[in-house]
Amino acid sequence: MQKHEKVISVKGARVHNLKNINVDIPRNKLVVITGVSGSGKSSLAFDTIYAEGQRRYVESLSAYARQFLGRMSKPEVDLISGIPPAIAIEQKVNTRNPRSTVGTSTEIYDYLKLLYARIGKTYSPISGREVKRHSVTDVVNFISAHQQGTRMTLLAPIAVNGNIKLKLEELNREGFTRIDINGKVIRIDDAQNRELVDLAAANTRLIIDRFAVSVDEDFISRIADSVQTAYAEGNGFCILSIETDEGIREEQFSNLYELDGIKFEQPTEHLFNFNNPLGACPKCEGYGKVIGIDEDLVVPNKSLSIYEDAIACWRGESMGWYKDRVIEYASAYNLPIHTPYHKLTEEQKALLWNGTRHFKGIYDFFAELEEKRYKIQYRVLLSRYMGKTTCPVCKGGRLRPEASYVKVAGYTIQELVNIQIEELYEFFMNIELDEHDVTVAKRLLTEIRNRLGYMVNVGLGYLTLNRLSATLSGGESQRINLATSLGSSLVGSLYILDEPSIGLHPRDTHLLIDVLKNLRDLGNTVLVVEHDEDIMRNADYIIDIGPHAGLLGGEVVFAGEPSLINSASTSLTAKYLNGTEKIEVPFKRRKWNSYIEVKGARENNLKNIDVKFPLNTLTVVTGVSGSGKSSLVKGILYPALLKEITGSGERAGQHDCIAGDIRLISGVEMVDQNPIGKSSRSNPVTYLKAWDEIRKLLSEQPYSKSNGYGPSHFSFNIDGGRCEECQGEGVIHVEMQFMADLTLTCESCHGKRFKDDILEVRYRNANVYDLLEMTVNQAIEFFEKGKGSLEKKIVEKLKPLQDVGLGYIKLGQSSSTLSGGESQRVKLASFLLKENTDKPILFIFDEPTTGLHFNDIKKLLSAFDALIAKGHSIVLVEHNLEVIKCADWIIDLGPEGGDNGGHLIFSGTPEQLALMDNSYTGKFLSAKLNH
Repeated sequence: MQKHEKVISVKGARVHNLKNINVDIPRNKLVVITGVSGSGKSSLAFDTIYAEGQRRYVESLSAYARQFLGRMSKPEVDLISGIPPAIAIEQKVNTRNPRSTVGTSTEIYDYLKLLYARIGKTYSPISGREVKRHSVTDVVNFISAHQQGTRMTLLAPIAVNGNIKLKLEELNREGFTRIDINGKVIRIDDAQNRELVDLAAANTRLIIDRFAVSVDEDFISRIADSVQTAYAEGNGFCILSIETDEGIREEQFSNLYELDGIKFEQPTEHLFNFNNPLGACPKCEGYGKVIGIDEDLVVPNKSLSIYEDAIACWRGESMGWYKDRVIEYASAYNLPIHTPYHKLTEEQKALLWNGTRHFKGIYDFFAELEEKRYKIQYRVLLSRYMGKTTCPVCKGGRLRPEASYVKVAGYTIQELVNIQIEELYEFFMNIELDEHDVTVAKRLLTEIRNRLGYMVNVGLGYLTLNRLSATLSGGESQRINLATSLGSSLVGSLYILDEPSIGLHPRDTHLLIDVLKNLRDLGNTVLVVEHDEDIMRNADYIIDIGPHAGLLGGEVVFAGEPSLINSASTSLTAKYLNGTEKIEVPFKRRKWNSYIEVKGARENNLKNIDVKFPLNTLTVVTGVSGSGKSSLVKGILYPALLKEITGSGERAGQHDCIAGDIRLISGVEMVDQNPIGKSSRSNPVTYLKAWDEIRKLLSEQPYSKSNGYGPSHFSFNIDGGRCEECQGEGVIHVEMQFMADLTLTCESCHGKRFKDDILEVRYRNANVYDLLEMTVNQAIEFFEKGKGSLEKKIVEKLKPLQDVGLGYIKLGQSSSTLSGGESQRVKLASFLLKENTDKPILFIFDEPTTGLHFNDIKKLLSAFDALIAKGHSIVLVEHNLEVIKCADWIIDLGPEGGDNGGHLIFSGTPEQLALMDNSYTGKFLSAKLNH
């Protein structure tokens, strides 16, 4: 890299659809790359610039390491100069590891472990007193703190194992001359002549030393030796008898870590590590959950009372007597039998589960079933109520019980990881520690505060450190990576981010912008692939790729400061920013009569709310991040409806019931951002079944007929025509032990996926590989020229992809390369393909605008209108104001995230919401409606 280079210069980039472009990206600036979906933004940012940065890193490794990476190909670009070390932060959810939490992935938990190991104070669970180990220095300091001349006696308890006479003889031989019996000093010689039975029963202690306090160095040295001896003779204990004006006062010291008869473990970081056998709870092995009796299965409907058969396992004649017995004695224990289960206090629930001497509890009931599990009917009954449940030993804390004895500022580590990050940040900013602890923990506290501060700044203050990484959305996961990168405080690096604003409410966008600017101000170059208007306007530099998608994109339409983009005539982004093009507010909102209602929603932070979801409309659920949108829609509405309609599915979150016009819908579909296929050979045209028709068409060509090739020869999922070296993938995956896996072009078929003789088959001069390389738009144009019924079917099946704005993707593009938003739109296209059913379907979309430009949102809204026109209903979880303003009905949750959210702030039309003062969404929406 040349010195003092002010730009990253890219010359002749031709990766994917990039048209041999040249672009200069200013260093140490916040640069936004934008453009319509499929225009080539990611090709430039990730596949060209980041790929080259990674390749150069590999070049810096030793020859031994490079031999495993020798085939790593250079991106198709003539020259890239001025590129600093590159770090990519993508949308992918970090991990599916059930042990990974927000705390471990941000490294905050690592610092917390060290903090507790260094300054944690251990408290006895019996008396609540602090467990202390007194070193020799502690005792010497205690003595020295007294006034000079104070007379003291240093004693050690005598541990007698067997014959006291032999013990005294042994002490005498060692040079000790006196013992203390109940406060009286007696010579050992005299003591041996006394009645030894009385002596053994008395409070007998060995006198180690007698002295008057002095500041002399020799005195300090002598005392230290004496204390050492006292600890050795007293098995870790010593006593100081101090002469005062009021009489004799005694102080006991111990160098053992024990209290109240319990030996405690000295805190180390391993004690607080649930990934280590030394710290993990022995019952659940650090997972926090075990397979046990599941409360949600035992009490499936928590709105019922005990009298109304809330306890599912006690229904019916054979088991009903358990319930009858509880009802009989309930008044004696003040247990309300007519109160809904969810309104019972924790004590009342504990009574019901643990039982009393008068009636058997739920645990007793299952214990009796366990004893009879040799009979199959009892095994079946038991299995019906078993599920993943909170570990009874650690109560979900994941750590050994001993870890809960250690506290910092009055809190255990398990309590801190379950506090919302916002509150935890406040706690650590105002933590009160003594002078010694502040000195020891200074560096640790700085790191913890910084990282917690970054988490709050990227809009994740509503999470807890104990939240599983696998339950985070793509946007949350990416912002956690961003906060972690900020915490590491790298300088002079290139950060490439893929839409960090996903899942972020407009209220919090300014926080993210501040974080990105902070990253830039540290001395880094921040390159963001983004569609958010606020982030674009706050950038130092914008690169707009376009003008359209696929083959019609791949060019630099504009590169310069944000203030100048409005004048770019060919830029679609500019047209939407300057108001030439816009997404119009609907002329009128759809009216509705039928609805589905969720009653008493209490999952996670939802505050027992009743919510109506209208049918045959576009309903949008909004609210700040962490307000409870996913809990309501994905956690309750979807599974509860699925169970109501099909009788199966996952268990719904806590709620009373689901009511309304359920009979009016025949099904419910969750269109999320998960990949559309599990196989790496899966692609959009196989998902839509269009490839089946293309295979039939190829098998009907003369060359196929003469060689006996059927449709299966053109499949890359079964043997026959596919390349066997790469199993029809066109690439070989090389697993790397120390960095990301490599994907290399197959050397046998050169990426063409099929055998040479299969590639000889042509339809209108295009072979199977040529067809796979076509974009959806090209393929539609290509097959429209054919006159047969198969060509017509192919066009019909490909058209929905074009309608949802995916005309730019190639037919053979692997599902694994699609973004979450693209996968979601492929699923939407498959539903658009389906014929109108007798009964409508309720579609649920989770942030469908992910990765969409303004122009693509316009197309998406048209696709939604098409679904509603067929009689279906749509519920969206969304933050995008362009979509919110087009909704027929809005459900706004909040007002804040986490514990301060979960309330139903508003339900009604966008115009009504814009007038609401207490809604963040309303404030931002009013500006959009008044455009």
